[in-house]
Amino acid sequence: MTVVHVDEERASTAEAGRRFPNDFLWGSATSSYQIEGAASVDGRGESIWDRFCARPGAITDGSSGEVACDHYHRFEEDIALMQRLNLNAYRFSIAWPRIFPQGRGKVNTLGLDFYDRLVDSLLAHGLRPLPTLYHWDLPQALEDQGGWPVRATAEAFADYAEVVAARLSDRVGNWMTLNEPFVVANHGYLTGEHAPGRSSLRDSLAASHHVLVAHGLAMERIRSVVRDANVGIVLNFTPVTPVGDSPAAIDRQQIVNDIENRWYVDPIGGHGYPPYTVDRLAWDRSEVRSGDMELIARPIDTLGVNFYSRKVVGALEGEQPDRRAETAMGWEIYPSAFGDLLRGLHKTHGFQRYLITENGAAMPDADRVDGRVIDNDRLEYIAAHLGQVHQAMEDGVPVEGYFAWSLLDNFEWAHGYGPKFGLIEVDMTTQRRMPKQSALWYAEVAKSGEIRPRLDA
Repeated sequence: MTVVHVDEERASTAEAGRRFPNDFLWGSATSSYQIEGAASVDGRGESIWDRFCARPGAITDGSSGEVACDHYHRFEEDIALMQRLNLNAYRFSIAWPRIFPQGRGKVNTLGLDFYDRLVDSLLAHGLRPLPTLYHWDLPQALEDQGGWPVRATAEAFADYAEVVAARLSDRVGNWMTLNEPFVVANHGYLTGEHAPGRSSLRDSLAASHHVLVAHGLAMERIRSVVRDANVGIVLNFTPVTPVGDSPAAIDRQQIVNDIENRWYVDPIGGHGYPPYTVDRLAWDRSEVRSGDMELIARPIDTLGVNFYSRKVVGALEGEQPDRRAETAMGWEIYPSAFGDLLRGLHKTHGFQRYLITENGAAMPDADRVDGRVIDNDRLEYIAAHLGQVHQAMEDGVPVEGYFAWSLLDNFEWAHGYGPKFGLIEVDMTTQRRMPKQSALWYAEVAKSGEIRPRLDA
């Protein structure tokens, strides 16, 4: 893998001077299993990731999120860091196993108490809380009963959503139901690279529908207990750039694009599942009950957009032109695909508002000055993508905020602790936090609302 720094484009300098609205949300994002730790504390139940991490060979470095960044005990320190970075919003996820250790049934009040403390501290430091109810950590008890391929999991999720929303309704108005349902269904139930590690097309298709049913049911429950709730869902997009025009290439391009970019947003937007790929996958849609598609298509208030890279698709796997630059994950750096995505989404679906709920890059983080990571490659990546967001806004796309992924170096799922996405370095032995150069730069951007030239070390 070749990692090429993106400052050949001098993206932050080129984008300098673009100014965002005064009420724009500047934030960072995390997820519960990746940072909280405290896996056996205060009544938390087992999640599918606890079980998956114990499987030999499942995680590259053999690690887990048992301790992670110990955010459960150190959240006050982390919120103080957010305040130092001039952030005005924080996207986090709530751990379902902390609230319902068995997925349903008896509520664990100690779990709710933790999120009470977290929200109160965020508000006290001037940060808007933006919780996501599900970021992949399904209670293992529900997986034992069938997991997302069975409808009962969606129904249990709705109960969970109502309990959490009712507890926080006096302080939290912005809610996201689920994060990246594509990854839940595809990586968890088709490829098996994520928890729970199953490999079945049948299960994956069933899961893909039930996560959307869960979203629709949860939206209803949240709105029933939160006055003037702003509710949405977070979807990941990997725009497809086609290579070749052979029948095999065209077929593969459409299938990949349908699954990765249309399978979830189209039903939410009222267009149903992409018919070409439904047919090609021979999905009988037996999971789809009367009224489901209407439930799923009930209007959302906000679409959360996660973007990292594009995908070049030909007739064969790996067929693509030479890449100019890559991140440490091997993901191509191609910012213009981001702007095209935002404009295309708004033209096709016209949602009321959008949040950039994840955007960022794993980088080598090899350069240091006086102990601080000098990550101008990450800085340039974020600056270039912010430039695309700003241009999309000028073109009429109502984007209301940007959340950098991630606040902290953390447990990066099946990759363990190798990849570093954080604005803040975390020493996993001592738990010492140290803002990187990109964090200092991002703090200036958040303070001024303007894309700044890169900082000197």
